Amino acid sequence: MTELTSLTIAEARTKLAAKEITAVELTDAYIAAIDSANDAINAYIAVTPDKAREMAKASDARIAAGKAGALEGIPLGIKDLFGTEGVHTQACSHILDGFAPPYESTVTQNLWNDGAVMLGKLNMDEFAMGSSNETSYYGAVKNPWRAKGSNLDLVPGGSSGGSAAAVAAHLCAGATATDTGGSIRQPAAFTGTVGIKPTYGRCSRWGVVAFASSLDQAGPIARDVRDAAILLKSMASVDVKDTTSVDLPVPNYEASIGQSIKGMKIGIPREYRVEGMPEEIETLWQQGIAWLKDAGAEIVDITLPHTKYALPAYYIVAPAEASSNLARYDGVRYGLRVDGKDIADMYEKTRAAGFGQEVKRRIMIGTYVLSAGYYDAYYLRAQKVRTLIKRDFELAFHAGVDAILTPATPSSAFGIADEDLASDPVKMYLNDIFTVTVNMAGLPGIAVPGGVDHKGLPLGLQLIGKPFEEETLFKTAHVIEQAAGRFTPTKWW
Repeated sequence: MTELTSLTIAEARTKLAAKEITAVELTDAYIAAIDSANDAINAYIAVTPDKAREMAKASDARIAAGKAGALEGIPLGIKDLFGTEGVHTQACSHILDGFAPPYESTVTQNLWNDGAVMLGKLNMDEFAMGSSNETSYYGAVKNPWRAKGSNLDLVPGGSSGGSAAAVAAHLCAGATATDTGGSIRQPAAFTGTVGIKPTYGRCSRWGVVAFASSLDQAGPIARDVRDAAILLKSMASVDVKDTTSVDLPVPNYEASIGQSIKGMKIGIPREYRVEGMPEEIETLWQQGIAWLKDAGAEIVDITLPHTKYALPAYYIVAPAEASSNLARYDGVRYGLRVDGKDIADMYEKTRAAGFGQEVKRRIMIGTYVLSAGYYDAYYLRAQKVRTLIKRDFELAFHAGVDAILTPATPSSAFGIADEDLASDPVKMYLNDIFTVTVNMAGLPGIAVPGGVDHKGLPLGLQLIGKPFEEETLFKTAHVIEQAAGRFTPTKWW
């Protein structure tokens, strides 16, 4: 049955429509794959086989009746940040112990409306706070990739590590993910998959557990650019329940795949050549530039002068919003409750037991920068820096640049429990150096595999676009994908 799980969404869609396979057969193949691999990879924290088969049966009935939706019968994994009615939704945190919401997130509802099948909930960093998927209450996810000749377990990136690992290991046809500072693009780069963070407001945030509300955005992780385009079309929508969602028509993103990029201007920001960047990342970047030039694009050097302030500003804005958002978890109405001698004691004990170390760290940072006497010095200043970062991009686009090409990450995947990173949170935060600017400016960004390093591990390139011009990113990323080829890990699990 493994040949069924190796089909892309586009290929599976064709076979389902031609009645060469059934949705139930496809779903059963994925359930079998999860059963055999999940103990090793830990991508799923809740599997829903009965629900999946029920949804697949309904899909087969709709296909037979000629009423197939855009994703009819396609089995997907859902990041544990998305509310799924009656199904485990805990943001991989102990504080949401036992929580199964009585509602469905808008993004997942859109997918079910288009006929998709839910396989289960995917592992992630707790409350989406992390770059390695090691902060999950349910344990670390293992990257399906390993370095040549090594048995060392590697991280899949974060926070959407379960989504990226499940897609790379063929444990789902595609997955939902979220990106607050790189949480779609960085794990996609680490696992040889494609991930797009759409423009802020393109997908509804309603029913998605909040981390930093002005930065969070849902998007897909898929095996190739076409599949990412297919998924985003179904995920995106305006939503009256989310006032930050934008009322713009959702284009047929798939139609942009294969279009020419001749005459397009691709910006190369000099500020992304950071100190100590491995030579392989620079080589990959130059290779990406050459591919786009060969396809007829014009390469122009640009400057984004406030880039160096993006990471420190992000690590003020995001924790500040997190400390506000996470104040609702107090043990009173749902989730974990640790009894205390009075209500204040119960709050303290519940939060102490329920939140992990990284989440506590960010709540403390956020509460500090919002406190009286520090608000102006930190939070207000960070918001001003954010405006300047957004303006840098606006000036580049105003000067005629259509998209910007950068590396996606400063390295390939690193080892689980890497002592150097575990002892120094700032080093871990530096993994987001190429990605946070996109969230700060609310722009779309896509990570596409560009090659492998000397260890045989995947490396990704990032394309950044103008607001709501995801189509430009899809057609440009497809050019890179065609030149670089597709990458799959050697099975060890």
